[in-house]
Amino acid sequence: MSTKKQKIQKLTVLSVLAAITVIVSFLPLKTLGLEITFTMIPVAIGAVLYGPSGGAVLGGVFGAVSFLQCLGYSSFGAALLGINPFLTFIVCVPTRLLAGLLAGAIASALKKSCRSNTPALLAASLAAPVFNTLFFMSTLVIFFYRTELIQSFAEQLGAANPFIFVILFVGINGLVEIICGFAVAFPCSKALAKYLKI
Repeated sequence: MSTKKQKIQKLTVLSVLAAITVIVSFLPLKTLGLEITFTMIPVAIGAVLYGPSGGAVLGGVFGAVSFLQCLGYSSFGAALLGINPFLTFIVCVPTRLLAGLLAGAIASALKKSCRSNTPALLAASLAAPVFNTLFFMSTLVIFFYRTELIQSFAEQLGAANPFIFVILFVGINGLVEIICGFAVAFPCSKALAKYLKI
């Protein structure tokens, strides 16, 4: 495939994945008292297919949508925005961009060092949602833990320190998101990589 066709294919696939990212951001699955979002799935797929650049672009799209949701769609995000808009932006955007970028870097490194693409697909599909949760919660705690908002959550959860707060706040919901994200992203990225011959 010529370089021009590869660029057109990459732009097309990333555009479709970006559109899916935006749509999925507004369609969380609410079941058994959990609110599960699948927004990191297209980010993971882009990271697997196109490395750090694909992961960063789609992570940036996710982050931008997440920040825009703070303008009224998300009550938690709106509360953070009311406390400090700049720090809310940091919590929402760079964290998601970095999660996608690093998942893509892992995929690229494993593709170069392994005979099969499978380890790269597995690692990046798992890394994207794990990094997303890790970076989001880390910045949330660093910037907002001492605020009245987060302290009220910590009190409700019975969290004695930031570490316990993260575990209780993320809890089952975060674990289900990571497992579901991995379970969907891996087979999808494997099928797309084979179809697109990447």
